[in-house]
Amino acid sequence: MNVSLNWLATHVDLKGKTPEELDRLLTFAGVEVEGIEVKGIASDKIVVAQIMEAVQHPDADKLKVTQVDAGEGQLRQIVCGAKNYQVGDKVPCCLPGATLPGGFTIGETKMRGVESKGMLAAASEIGLVDAVDGLMILPPDSPIGKPVKELFDNDVLLEVEVTPNRPDLLSHYGMAREMATLLEVPLAPLDIPARDGFTTEGVRSEAPEACPFYTAVRISGVTIGESPAWLKERLESIGLRPINNVVDVTNFVLHEIGQPLHAFDAAKVSGALVIRSAQDNEAFIALDGETYGLLPEDCVISDEAGHALALGGVMGGADSGVTEATTDILLESAYFTPSRIRRTSRRTALSSDSSYRFERGINPEGVLAGSALAIKLILETAGGTAEAVTMMAGGIPSLTGAVALDLAKLDQLTGGSISYDEAATILTRLGLASNADNTWTVPAFRADLQRHIDLVEEIVRVKGLDAIPSRLRGTFVPSSPVDAAYDADMRIRERLAGLGFHECQTIKLIADTQLADALPLKPLLPGDSIRVSLPLSEDHAVMRPSLIPGLVASAARNVRQGAKALRLFELGRVFRNAGGGKAKDLESDSLGILLSGDALPAGWARPDATADLYDLKAVIAALVPTASVQLVPRARDGFALAADIQADGQNLGTFAMILPSRQRELDAPQPIFVAELDLSKLRKFAAGSGAIEELPQFPGSSRDIALEAPASLANAEIERVLAKVKEPLLTGFECFDVFRDPSGQKLAADRKSIAYRLHYRAPDKTLKTDEIDTAHKAVVAALTSGLPVAQR
Repeated sequence: MNVSLNWLATHVDLKGKTPEELDRLLTFAGVEVEGIEVKGIASDKIVVAQIMEAVQHPDADKLKVTQVDAGEGQLRQIVCGAKNYQVGDKVPCCLPGATLPGGFTIGETKMRGVESKGMLAAASEIGLVDAVDGLMILPPDSPIGKPVKELFDNDVLLEVEVTPNRPDLLSHYGMAREMATLLEVPLAPLDIPARDGFTTEGVRSEAPEACPFYTAVRISGVTIGESPAWLKERLESIGLRPINNVVDVTNFVLHEIGQPLHAFDAAKVSGALVIRSAQDNEAFIALDGETYGLLPEDCVISDEAGHALALGGVMGGADSGVTEATTDILLESAYFTPSRIRRTSRRTALSSDSSYRFERGINPEGVLAGSALAIKLILETAGGTAEAVTMMAGGIPSLTGAVALDLAKLDQLTGGSISYDEAATILTRLGLASNADNTWTVPAFRADLQRHIDLVEEIVRVKGLDAIPSRLRGTFVPSSPVDAAYDADMRIRERLAGLGFHECQTIKLIADTQLADALPLKPLLPGDSIRVSLPLSEDHAVMRPSLIPGLVASAARNVRQGAKALRLFELGRVFRNAGGGKAKDLESDSLGILLSGDALPAGWARPDATADLYDLKAVIAALVPTASVQLVPRARDGFALAADIQADGQNLGTFAMILPSRQRELDAPQPIFVAELDLSKLRKFAAGSGAIEELPQFPGSSRDIALEAPASLANAEIERVLAKVKEPLLTGFECFDVFRDPSGQKLAADRKSIAYRLHYRAPDKTLKTDEIDTAHKAVVAALTSGLPVAQR
């Protein structure tokens, strides 16, 4: 939320406080300030100057050479390209050394051979809003040489991140109330006229569970037009665009006291306003021009003819809003149930300043105050006459009550550093009222205060955590399994980052359609997926049984942003039932890896190569450097290639390639390979970095062997036999060639030739030829006796 200090200063005295001091004050009170922006003119070297002469540039048709009086006792020459000024006009002059918004500093230069000692500026170039195209023309009575910043009000904008439990801070008055509490200064009262007349005619509620309290006031004879300058300046100061006087008033009240409002064109409303649940798949055209299909859980404001005028608490309709032809309006002010608004906003992906506040919970006692303030301002800015009575449905809900403050626990938690009198003073400044039984009545705008500990937290927060003495010192704690798991996970992250991978953090809830991308360690059976009882949207309906759907969705977004190489991973928790839903709510930790695209960074000296399954196998091998990694084929529905990942014969996870049809849906130009590993097993392999071996001191030798084998014989079977050969001189091996002849002319169609290179080395001497031959024969014998293969 953007907070204007000028606007804030209308409610609380901030004199003598710098933006940095206010930033620190709010941050230490638990209100995070994400940024500070100075709006307006900051530099003293931007001064009022009068144009005394302007002649054509000798070498540029669109430039003129001006002589300006900047109050320096002599004229200053500046080359200018604007055309909207006349000799004698007063304009902003940026002297050399002036710093403009964006960090650009003005200096002396030559423009097409003519010296220019500064710059004549447009309003936007010095931090103001352009009123004309060209130079900013200042009032004729502006003193020459005076800093332009002294002619205008500067402002400072605080970008504040408000936590969900503090909706009372989502307005300037709410923020001013917080400031007044922290600074111990008075809070200026709001000037809101009282409205006493109420009637139940004109509005009817058929969904009190969605909208407990609804009000509307008819204002007749308004004139829709441009807002006064003060109102436009207020809205523009926080980045809002003025629209017209009525809409601007509703936006002002929203940001002034936090009460969302909506104005209907009364001529477009047939009969009374009806607050009801939407019909199943009811079509609603919102202000953004899009049509949305509604559900019965959505709240709709309609007329008696059934026409949907607004999606309650979220957004108005395209056909019922205020236009230039509007003369009569119905001003809505209401309290909607936060959970209903949150669910509708998430499902429809519609969000507004109003829904942002409603879904967090507004002050129900602000409904009438917001309406009264808006009526007052509309009558001032748009004219007209407001009916004396307020149409009303329902009643103001009571969300707060009395909360007891346990003095003994307060003393215990604060180490006796806060007395009861001081605590009482703080609670009073926060707006709470003391009762005789040592309880405190919580105001309606602080519905988050429900328990004793909430009061203690507020007392300590306002007092300052730095004022509470520390009582405990850090003590030695022996390492636990949790520590070991954390350390192992960090080593896995570091290794993957070192291999060029980027870590993702995806949401634990996925859509039904994403289950097709899941690659759990064990295939899902009907009933294994865990569904959310009341999902916020269809995209968040299922607890993820695998990390792969989230990684695939991330890959798709990266591909559509132009990424050529994808290296993604995620460590996280997955959820499923097991045995067709017989065992409930099983949770486990997994590592998901996704690889696609270029195998190497682009470069003129590097060959073009696409990542394949062997690249992903190499990544997995790097995570378990002390183990032998094998991919054992096993079909998986929905994937082109699939295999179990084994480390030293132990199942570690699953591996697969995305189907080409799914790859095309994702717009991915290259195959996508994914793997999901059991993190609890992987941690055991990653717990240590493995023994460090000394570099060999003696040379080794290699022998090649070609084997004829059945085409169905997996490479993993051959490598498994080689790994078990008890030959101490065999130090390594790799497959370097596979040959098949489907025609059967050179080799039977059901056979293949597979070639390996075997490496031999002794740690203490240089091997002789006969020693290598003997070892090689033993290896060949083990292969031919243990497998249906023959040496070629």
